Amino acid sequence: MPKRSIKTSAAGKNMMEPGFTSEDVQVEGSLRPKTLDHYIGQEKIKKSLKIYIAAAKERGDSLDHILFYGPPGLGKTTLAQIMASEMGVNIKITSGPAIEKPGEMAAILNNLQEGDILFIDEIHRLNRQVEEVLYPAMEDFVIDIMIGKGPTARSIRLDLPKFTLVGATTRAGMLSAPLRDRFGMIHRMEFYNDDELAQIIIQSAKVLGVEVDFDSAIEMARRSRGTPRLANRTLKRVRDFAQVRNNGIVTLDIVSEALRLLDVDDMGLDRTDHELLRTMIEKFGGGPVGLDTLAAAVGEDSGTIEDVYEPYLIKCGLITRTPRGRMVSDLGYRQMGIDKIQ
Repeated sequence: MPKRSIKTSAAGKNMMEPGFTSEDVQVEGSLRPKTLDHYIGQEKIKKSLKIYIAAAKERGDSLDHILFYGPPGLGKTTLAQIMASEMGVNIKITSGPAIEKPGEMAAILNNLQEGDILFIDEIHRLNRQVEEVLYPAMEDFVIDIMIGKGPTARSIRLDLPKFTLVGATTRAGMLSAPLRDRFGMIHRMEFYNDDELAQIIIQSAKVLGVEVDFDSAIEMARRSRGTPRLANRTLKRVRDFAQVRNNGIVTLDIVSEALRLLDVDDMGLDRTDHELLRTMIEKFGGGPVGLDTLAAAVGEDSGTIEDVYEPYLIKCGLITRTPRGRMVSDLGYRQMGIDKIQ
């Protein structure tokens, strides 16, 4: 099993966090599409990748290094696996926090075969010493290894097979300029629309052996925050609810009842989203309020708020970012059922 950072998700508060949970790891393999033609959404990226892959296969060459960035749960790992499958090569999956020493990175690179894909999730969290091993590896396909210590130390340069590095990050701005510049292609992952998510839910339902009509799929899609991982997780929770309450039959009423039990509202907002909005309104007059101040007030990590919750709240127009801090919009007040004090 490749090294991934995994969160244990409680059914209530963290149900709508798009980060990996242990359950996602257990079932994600069966739900992932295996080809670009079966991959739903991200149409611009798919068209580009089809051209890059076809050209590389014609030349008998490996793909250029690629960076995917965007909120978690949008399919960055899936795209990397599809690329490996389409190219007919192996893929090694790891993550930035899992590689602590330059020697570990050197060992991973040295074990790659010609044309292989190395996928590094959360690549912005690589420490600088490890990152420096990547520079010559990405550019010249070599690594420099120091042997010995002190005045007798010497450097040995080892040749590497030509490989493709695929990086994934939720925070592209935290990548160092030297690393970012070594990627030949950089793609931004977009949130999915409701129709795309409904297609994903129906496709996943077939794999799981669950009958889901289009209306139920659309309702689940509307509450999945534009994220396929959450759409699949929502489907699994609704399936469980239908199994116990309705003989396994998923209906629109069952979807609404299940998500109400999970504290997920009609926009896909969960308890944490509501707590953020309510805190900004009741304690800070709707803002502006700084990120660190808000994080301290709700007892949540500022990075989690910025990476996990804030992008969707901004996308929905519920909060805005200003030079002075975050503010709740008029729509945010209406969603919370609170009158705005002028």
